[in-house]
Amino acid sequence: MAPTGQTQAILDVLEQLGGPALHEMEVDEARAMLAAMPKGPAPEVGQVTDVTIPGPDGNGIPARVYRPEGEGPFPVLCYFHGGGWVLGSAEESDATTRRLCMLADCIVISPDYRLAPEHPFPAAAEDCYAVTRWAADQSSAFGGDPARLAVSGGSAGGNLAAVVTLMARDRHGPEICFQFLEYPVIAADLGTGSYRANAEGYLLTRDGMAWFWDHYVPDPAQRRDPLVAPMEAESLAGLPPALVITAEFDPLRDEGEAYGAALAAAGVPTTVTRYDGVIHGFFGMHGMIDEADTAQHEVAGALQAVFGTA
Repeated sequence: MAPTGQTQAILDVLEQLGGPALHEMEVDEARAMLAAMPKGPAPEVGQVTDVTIPGPDGNGIPARVYRPEGEGPFPVLCYFHGGGWVLGSAEESDATTRRLCMLADCIVISPDYRLAPEHPFPAAAEDCYAVTRWAADQSSAFGGDPARLAVSGGSAGGNLAAVVTLMARDRHGPEICFQFLEYPVIAADLGTGSYRANAEGYLLTRDGMAWFWDHYVPDPAQRRDPLVAPMEAESLAGLPPALVITAEFDPLRDEGEAYGAALAAAGVPTTVTRYDGVIHGFFGMHGMIDEADTAQHEVAGALQAVFGTA
């Protein structure tokens, strides 16, 4: 299948803009480029509060807490933004987190975890785990129900969500009822079929992913750690139910689908949905790509089913 017309239009605009490829940029230049990219429409929610969450190394983790309209207590979703552990922020994922808050009728906590290369592995993973623990312990102050706590994220954020479920299982809490993984980074293998087929020309490239890995985990030997690459975990048993979404024209497609299959084989209730004709990052392109709206409603429906609010 070819990219959809809407997807191709976005790719054409990116090609016309030109400029250096991601892996040819300095980190600050890449961050500025991402911050300047257009965002989808951001709906109003009941309340948005900026907080600082205690971090694992004495650091404070800035975060946004999105609360829906109405009376709580509401289920709680921790959403970890993408950007290859190097780029991205709660501000840049604001439209997506607002949509999830509205559609799933849940509180969303979106942290600005520490980024590489200033803070390589395991800083991001430990920050996201600290945020999840805080959500379990403190979200009731915002009208949250810590007994209905889920984690989610896109790309590197999907990696961090998957990693947090492993940490929560092995560190005896908090209890997580669901994980939504949006085209997640699951392994450090850049030689899969989808990497070969989609190495360049579809926004996220193989060279771009190599650039991200080199900043986040500079030592290749460390990339076999399950808290770097969840596919390397000795066991996936006992993890929360999962929804994994992948995109046809995405280097990460095969590893996301393989992880979904591995979760299911370990006895974890898992749904894997591939969206054809679209590229990495499509989930956040509401208003530009129709499949983004479809996928967001799929996720919201899955969350409501788990939360018991459907």
